[in-house]
Amino acid sequence: MKPTASLTMGSTEWLLLVALSVLWGGTFFFVEVALRELPPLVIVLGRVGMAAIALNILVVASGRRMPVTALAWRQFMTMGLLNNAIPFSLIFWGQTQITGGLAAILNATTPLFTAVLAHALTRDEKLTPGRLAGVVLGLAGVAVMIGVDALAGLGSFILAQVAVIGAAVSYSFAGIYGRRFKGTPPLITAAGQVTCSSALMLPIIIMVEQPWTLAPPSWATWSAVVGLALLSTALAYIIFFRILAVAGATNLLLVTLLIPVSAILLGALFLGEQVELQEIAGMALIAAGLAFIDGRLPRFLMARWRVKAT
Repeated sequence: MKPTASLTMGSTEWLLLVALSVLWGGTFFFVEVALRELPPLVIVLGRVGMAAIALNILVVASGRRMPVTALAWRQFMTMGLLNNAIPFSLIFWGQTQITGGLAAILNATTPLFTAVLAHALTRDEKLTPGRLAGVVLGLAGVAVMIGVDALAGLGSFILAQVAVIGAAVSYSFAGIYGRRFKGTPPLITAAGQVTCSSALMLPIIIMVEQPWTLAPPSWATWSAVVGLALLSTALAYIIFFRILAVAGATNLLLVTLLIPVSAILLGALFLGEQVELQEIAGMALIAAGLAFIDGRLPRFLMARWRVKAT
């Protein structure tokens, strides 16, 4: 693959990244609600299955056609495995043992893994000291914002924590692998990915969790699964592939740093929750980290240093 001329974040990409963080910010809440009545893998299938139906309807309604080549569907299958089936299953299972807050912190390691893997596997997303510093600052900001209470269980339920970190690594590989869909409409890529994810999960669910034996879920559970499917999956992945095509995997997966910010601000806006000082401090660290990764803060500091030097 030839190096891309520029994998940067313009104002449109930053706005889309914020929108994606809002859509994914509700994921941990939806999952906690759904887990009260449904096992993790059933939730995964409900999420990708409903999203697949919605996105394929949109494909037909838009007048587009899904690819028919074996290569295209092999690529969709790989993307569905890396970006949906594996990480969703690991995170949802992990949340049966650890809190959503701790899961969000562990999930926020995604850009760190992505930066390292992209450096090794791509030509145009090399790791720089500024980018690494920005990722570390952002991760620290997430930890500060969510607070020490979320870290209280860090020493226990190790397997669940490893599962969520494994999901972060899987997301990182997915972001890098997804670069090959540049030029494919985001709607097509999103529909192909979740369609294949559904096909992967269906036989597993039948063998492992036998959903027909479960009690009928409540309306609250149904609402949570529908929210996961339509908002946090169908709409979110259209935006995901739009950003990926322009800004690259490392920039795209910064969204995991913004997800806790979105969750807290939405709570303050719609639920009247008070924003604490530690949350403001965490947001400031995240903002500084993003400015480092974007290159604006290092350029500003360098300019100030040159002015003082002269």
